[in-house]
Amino acid sequence: MNKNFTLRTAFVAVCITLANSSFALNLRDAVDSTIRTNPEVLVQSNEHLARLEELEQAKAGYKPTVDLSAGVGYERTDNNSTRARGYDWHSLTRKEAALNLRQMLFDGFATSSEVDRQTARIESQKLTVEGSSENLGLKAVDLYLQVLRHKDLMALSSENLEAHARVYDQVELRSNSGVGSSSDLAQIRGRRSSASANLLADDVNLRDAETNFLRVVGLLPEGLEQVAGAADKIPATQEEAIRIALENHPTLKSADADVAATVAQYKASKHAFYPRFDLELGARLGEDLDGTEGRDDDMTAMLRMRYNLFAGGKDQARTNQTARLINEAKEVRNNTYRQVVESMRLSWAAYEATKMQLTYLEDHVVASEKTRDAYSKQFNLGKRTLLDLLDNENELFEAKRSKSEAWYDHLLAQYRILAAMGMLKEHLGVELPELEDDEGRIHLAYADIADQSVVDGEVAPLKAILDQPVSLQQAPVSKTDDEAAVKSVMSLIDSWKADWSGQNVDGYLSHYASNFSPNKTKSRAAWASERQRIIKRPKWINLELNDVTVSVDGNRANVDFTQRYSSNTYSDVTKKRLGLISESGVWKIVEESNR
Repeated sequence: MNKNFTLRTAFVAVCITLANSSFALNLRDAVDSTIRTNPEVLVQSNEHLARLEELEQAKAGYKPTVDLSAGVGYERTDNNSTRARGYDWHSLTRKEAALNLRQMLFDGFATSSEVDRQTARIESQKLTVEGSSENLGLKAVDLYLQVLRHKDLMALSSENLEAHARVYDQVELRSNSGVGSSSDLAQIRGRRSSASANLLADDVNLRDAETNFLRVVGLLPEGLEQVAGAADKIPATQEEAIRIALENHPTLKSADADVAATVAQYKASKHAFYPRFDLELGARLGEDLDGTEGRDDDMTAMLRMRYNLFAGGKDQARTNQTARLINEAKEVRNNTYRQVVESMRLSWAAYEATKMQLTYLEDHVVASEKTRDAYSKQFNLGKRTLLDLLDNENELFEAKRSKSEAWYDHLLAQYRILAAMGMLKEHLGVELPELEDDEGRIHLAYADIADQSVVDGEVAPLKAILDQPVSLQQAPVSKTDDEAAVKSVMSLIDSWKADWSGQNVDGYLSHYASNFSPNKTKSRAAWASERQRIIKRPKWINLELNDVTVSVDGNRANVDFTQRYSSNTYSDVTKKRLGLISESGVWKIVEESNR
């Protein structure tokens, strides 16, 4: 035990050292740390140790019991013996001591059945620990891949922003030279802003992945090594994978052990229908007992039988109850069987689908890169519009993201299959540790790094592009006799767009005139309530306005543009017109229509 405790302490010391120093972490180390330090596994491990002690309690039924009793006190006796001596009541100081030994010889198989039950429960809990460690190990793999995934996606977003910045500089130069249009400049500005927002969204996702990784693994995801995958360990067919899972999955084996435990419990319940035989040895030393002065000693050696003849039907009801518990345990096992099959089928489907997707997604990336290069040359020659170039740049960006997502999904599917077969730890070379008291060191090691992050340093170079200045000058995209009015209209449109994208409902609604009428069938109040629900529902909203034109006629104005709306739940592209009216010098939207 001292050796195990030393090893355990050494491991915790290593965790503390790693948590406070720069190091590279591979997948095996991450899973090993999870299984050794995560409270979910440690709870199950302590339950296993507790059941070992319950087995020792059951085995105690085979061993003799020895009881020692002693007493001294006042006794006042009136019996035939005292009255024969002329006393009605006789008072004495009673003193006695007894030593009794009882050895069970036969108890209706109660002890042997209880030992069998506890042995099965121990095996069940041991397999539960194995199953929990496989599931938690898979969760660690998932979070490990999530950190790598979001790092790659953030790198792609940074690359995409750099591409938009290059196009922006090119368009701005053309605009300043009088070759390009101001609408192109506004368009690339919007696309560049969208690319910046995408980069920041990926930054948040990466930080969330780091937090989840820390909670499960207990370490910061610093210097994560790439994952090679486990394709060489995957069976050739789904049928073979399911067969291995049904033979090897620890959770299914645990359910089988639970059935064995309930069968043993059923056998134990029948002990009440048998007589019980015990060998009892006793010795008693007494003085001044029962009104008789002097010593009163005796020794006994007895074979004693106890047999309950009637208990009100309680024993039969107990037997019937345990019989039902057997059926319950069998159905739990049957349900586990189905879950194992379901898990494998889902994992296999994901594995096959992502494997095929990767080929097509790679083709998509290559084709998009070639198209981007061709469009860039044609744009420089004036044979392609800026919209063509930007749309293709966005398509290439999305193609690369889809490929990256599919790659990590494919890796996770491989490890899901291993976990479904109960072979994840074996593949990674990770074993369950022997549980010993760490005196709170694991928790202290976690507390030391709970407020730390490794993301800042790793993503800082990717976010540097955000700090580059943007020199776009906001200008109206159509000529007008009243430039001040156009600028005021554009200011209203910018605020309207910002409030919608920022999901600021009150600000958004404030841009509409009091007499704004959404349509003939809906009141303004009903429209406002519906807009509040629609704007607040998505997790994020991104809005781009392209090809903006403004016309002003006195206190009325029209703004035409192409609107590109996207959120986590919906996206579309529409041509829109806003009709504005000036109220006390403030432009308000009085009409809104799609064209």
